Amino acid sequence: MIARGTRAAVAAAVGLGLLAGCAGPGPAPTPTVVTARPEPEATRGAPPTPSPSPTPPGGRAPDLPAATATPTAVLTGLHAPWGLAFLPSGAVLLTLRDRAAVVLYDDTGARVLTGPGAEALAEGTRTGGEGGLLGVAVAPTFDTDHLVYLYRTTRRGNEVVRAPLDPVAGTLGPLEPLLTGIPAAGYHNGGRLAFGPDGMLYVTTGDAGDRPTSQDPGSLGGKILRLAPDGAPAPGNPVEGSPVWSLGHRNVQGIGWTADGRMIASEFGQDTWDELNVITPGGNYGWPLVEGTGGGGRYVEPVATWATDDASPSGIAVGEAVYVAALRGRRLWVVPLTADGVGTPRAVLVGELGRLRAAAIGPDGALWLLTNNTDGRGDPREGDDRLVRLLPP
Repeated sequence: MIARGTRAAVAAAVGLGLLAGCAGPGPAPTPTVVTARPEPEATRGAPPTPSPSPTPPGGRAPDLPAATATPTAVLTGLHAPWGLAFLPSGAVLLTLRDRAAVVLYDDTGARVLTGPGAEALAEGTRTGGEGGLLGVAVAPTFDTDHLVYLYRTTRRGNEVVRAPLDPVAGTLGPLEPLLTGIPAAGYHNGGRLAFGPDGMLYVTTGDAGDRPTSQDPGSLGGKILRLAPDGAPAPGNPVEGSPVWSLGHRNVQGIGWTADGRMIASEFGQDTWDELNVITPGGNYGWPLVEGTGGGGRYVEPVATWATDDASPSGIAVGEAVYVAALRGRRLWVVPLTADGVGTPRAVLVGELGRLRAAAIGPDGALWLLTNNTDGRGDPREGDDRLVRLLPP
């Protein structure tokens, strides 16, 4: 468990680097100086015209050049980053799994959130293995309620919490637990959060090493859950009063939606096949009774599979294609979307960035990626880990 610390101590431990171009850590932003100009003759002696109060910096999108086809790092020095989300303004939120900290990247640069919620995350999050501070999602109603949602591991299991965020001050308010008691272990914790087109919160969970829970409709393990924003089981779920949306999962790590409403999920296989699935309400995806295809019609079949050495898929982004961040595969898979399914996946960025943990399409239309070479399973390079931005390939 991470002990409580001061803001300076937490920031020093995280070790953020804001790039100027692609070099190492750069200086703090320089304020823009507006040069005073002589008053026109006609206005001398006239009452001054009130000027609007300037909007304080903070909480707005970072000022970045247009994205290109070349991956460009915008943040470096991140330690085991995991979750990635955007505020409506275009500012970026990301989580650091093992530091149990949230980073805000906006027009002031990158800073670690402080406040009572940040202190509670550092104090109560249990890190180790694949557990820690994982997914993050921003409420679709953020402009009015300022809420962000987080998935973390505690001594009692995994849980979903929410807290108000002040992006100008860079503070996180008190944590409110929404769903507790999700099975947790050193591995297979799930952890991805995303709001769907219906405004409901979707949560991915892993089997936490206890395989039969994936087929148990009464367990929260090995599932995709659908919650109302207040944490209650969402109305319209397959079983009234249950948060379970789909079952038979080993460890779903990426979810997203196509423009026509199809829900897509990426899933870690055991030894043979990783999967990309189209999720249907109440669907059973077969684990631990089947891995990959071959369910004999008893289970929902994946729409794409990979050998585990080629993928180990984590976060996904859905746009004109599905972009799958691969950990062990050290590449980005681009899966074309078709009217009735998906096309043949193709690999890009093979070995170029190392392990990829998260993918998201930002409000700027760029594809944003988080590398994961400092998570204990990769080979860190100078500047790792990093937040990278490029045009969708």
